[in-house]
Amino acid sequence: MANILLIEDETVIRQPLCRLFNRNGYTVQEAESVEEALSANDLDEFDLIITDLRLPGEPGTSIIKIFAPKPTLVMTSYASLKSAVESMKLGAADYIAKPFDHDEMLKLVRKILREYGTQSAKLMNADKTINNACYGIIGECGAMRELYRRIAKVAPTDSTVLIIGESGTGKELVAKAIHEHSPRSSGPLISVNCAAIPDTLIEAELFGHEKGAFTGAIAVRKGLVEAADGGILFLDEIGELPLQAQARLLRLLQEKEVRKVGSTQSMQVDVRVIAATHRNLRKLAACGDFREDLFYRLHVLELKIPPLCEREGDVIALVDHFLIRYCKKLGKPTLKLSAQTLNLINQYPWPGNVRELEHAIERAVVLTDQETIEPEHLCLDETLLQQHQQRQELSKFFSGTLDTLEADDPVEDLSLEDYFQRFVLENQEQMNETELAQKLGISRKTLWERRQKLGIPRKKTSGK
Repeated sequence: MANILLIEDETVIRQPLCRLFNRNGYTVQEAESVEEALSANDLDEFDLIITDLRLPGEPGTSIIKIFAPKPTLVMTSYASLKSAVESMKLGAADYIAKPFDHDEMLKLVRKILREYGTQSAKLMNADKTINNACYGIIGECGAMRELYRRIAKVAPTDSTVLIIGESGTGKELVAKAIHEHSPRSSGPLISVNCAAIPDTLIEAELFGHEKGAFTGAIAVRKGLVEAADGGILFLDEIGELPLQAQARLLRLLQEKEVRKVGSTQSMQVDVRVIAATHRNLRKLAACGDFREDLFYRLHVLELKIPPLCEREGDVIALVDHFLIRYCKKLGKPTLKLSAQTLNLINQYPWPGNVRELEHAIERAVVLTDQETIEPEHLCLDETLLQQHQQRQELSKFFSGTLDTLEADDPVEDLSLEDYFQRFVLENQEQMNETELAQKLGISRKTLWERRQKLGIPRKKTSGK
């Protein structure tokens, strides 16, 4: 059954409702204010919040946005069309006026849970596609929805999966999602960062070792592959795995067996392998830095995670999620973002992806002594932002240049150098060298070097 959070300051109303929900199979947590609800509970655990409109401190409607997209039901003894409309405008799932009878409340709760596809609806529909809320991935853009759909397809299989994505995009979360929804969910999920273990120790860590196999091997040790028996082995940053260890991993994938370092005997293991990388394994294989046969063994099913800059509309949802998490963790009331901060977050390129965004929000919550987070609290790289904005301006210029080309211009033959030359020639009458370099996102020295290479003369200055 669903898990409900009930926020009501009047004991005479709260306790009978708790008993009502418990009798009907719901799990209920209670609080007397929004502040208590946020400090004492992890909202991710709940399927529905039922809150009174008038509460000590913040009004009950203040939790609607924090809990979204999950549903909130608002109760009030001030029954009026105005308060109902205001609650619904703020995003409430529905509204119920006091006094109400218990049958009316139960009917409304069941309706909301059914419509919003929370826990009770999932129990009624076992074939429903995996929902990102089940495993902590935030995002509803088209690329993320496609990722969820693919996770739902690959999770029930026992095939090897290769997860591809930039650093900080959440590759381990995807691996956890696959484990959680696979037939191996009752078995272990062993995660290994191949880049964090020295080359000299990686084989012993993965495959174990016998006593005396090398200096310091004072006892027999079970490896991480053996520890994952019956479950899933997640190899993060697989592109950093040394070639010798790659050979052992290939045998594991082919024969489902492992041999400890220093041993002559192999043992059978039942392990599903999920690998992840931010590198191009195909190119690494082509230049001999990664075994080609291992690449094809890993590349059975591929999942690509989009970088944060391509996830339009997801950034603010992630910000809200991290803001609630770190305000609660640090014992602060839920903070707000100023308009300038919101604008900066939307413009910043976030090269470190979701991990960088999370660290920025945590840093801001720690540093601010106010109720509102300002841009300086994020401590972002202004130079990086300026370069990103300059690149965008240059991209718009190039796009505009294409739009103004004559129909018989050989568009397919134009290169970046052609655009560079045209930009300089068309703007050097109005701009000096520093301004030209800034608009192009390069240094003056680079501008001079490109002028020399392309034979673009500088504008003549009139002498006196």
